[in-house]
Amino acid sequence: MNQLLSDRLNSLSPSETLAMSQKSNELKAQGIDVINMSVGEPDFNTPDAIKQAAQRAIEENYTYYTPVSGYPSLRKAIAEKLEKENGLKYAPNQITCANGAKQCVCNAILALVNPGDEVIIPAPYWVSYPEMVKLASGTPVIVSAGINQNFKIT
Repeated sequence: MNQLLSDRLNSLSPSETLAMSQKSNELKAQGIDVINMSVGEPDFNTPDAIKQAAQRAIEENYTYYTPVSGYPSLRKAIAEKLEKENGLKYAPNQITCANGAKQCVCNAILALVNPGDEVIIPAPYWVSYPEMVKLASGTPVIVSAGINQNFKIT
């Protein structure tokens, strides 16, 4: 228990993902060949095109806070990509850019869940979801939908 953190945070379970990653790193340090699939860390360097685009963005002063939902030009480009490549039609105002899906899901849970609300989480699920619900003072309810159901809740 960390006395600097709130009771709410201290009540959460330790991250299983980080524990798996730590174990993987320990095994690697022992010289064991391990493929770490726990934290989603890429096993490749950032592609040159992305590095160059990031440098251009800095040179063009894209260094200030962005609009909460993302730059309108980016949201428009995403809408166009989704329609062209995926056959999905969305307006730019229906798209939000975030720093990652997990953070976006957590933000949605914190915005929508009231204390005591039950939140249905279909299994299989990402291990963080129940803890996110608990952080919002909700109650996670795991609903299994296995391979026999094609992972569909009915």
